[in-house]
Amino acid sequence: MTQSVGNAFFGLEIPFLDLLGARPGHREKGRAVISLELREKLTNSWGFAHGGVVMTLLDVAMGSAVRSTVPVGLGVVTVNLGVTFLHSAAGSLTAEGRVLRGGRTLVFCEGEARDAAGHLVAKGVGTFRLKRRKPPSGARSK
Repeated sequence: MTQSVGNAFFGLEIPFLDLLGARPGHREKGRAVISLELREKLTNSWGFAHGGVVMTLLDVAMGSAVRSTVPVGLGVVTVNLGVTFLHSAAGSLTAEGRVLRGGRTLVFCEGEARDAAGHLVAKGVGTFRLKRRKPPSGARSK
């Protein structure tokens, strides 16, 4: 079984990403790629990728890109996420997130989601806040 995105990129168990079937791809400083194989339960009434699935992929790809640039012990929280949908999608989806600019507390990113044919499905921009990680009781860790 492929390592989960949560464990690979965040060092945490993130059940929602496991439920989606998101898989980690490449990650380097300021850039991260994740993917998933679309299945019926993740589609809209027309049989294409549900917008929420695409938004989640972009959010996680951008958040993973941010995590690749910060010291251990800092968490990443989405403050703002804007997505423009450009093309319907089915099959495999891949999202790439890139850091545009980072500060002491806020990091600005962009991301793209593409289908297996390379069509641009959605474009996103996000703002992420850096936070010291204080695990609540019952938090899952690696």
